[in-house]
Amino acid sequence: MAKELGLHSWRELALGAAILTPGSASELKTGDWRSSRPVVDYEKCVKCGRCYILCPDMVYSPREDGYYELNYYYCKGCGICAQECPKGAIEMVEEGE
Repeated sequence: MAKELGLHSWRELALGAAILTPGSASELKTGDWRSSRPVVDYEKCVKCGRCYILCPDMVYSPREDGYYELNYYYCKGCGICAQECPKGAIEMVEEGE
C-alpha cells in the first residue's frame, strides 16, 4: 500500500540523525521549529501557573513577582499554554509578528 501512495519504505530513506551525547539535549534550539508563538498579557494573568505546569517542554520559569517567563529558545509553539489559560492571558501569534 505504501508504494501505491508513492511512499518509501523506511529502508529506502536517506540516513540522517543528530548525534548527541548524554545530557546534551539542552544544546538543541528547538524553538526554531515553531510557526506560531505564545505571547503573555500580564495584565490578564492571575499567576495560576497552569502554563508552567502544563507546558510539555517546560519553557516557563517562575519569576520573583509570581509571573512566569517564557524561554522562546525551547518553545515549539504547541499552544497548550494558550488553550489551558483560564483567563485568556496567552495568545498564539504567527512567528515574525
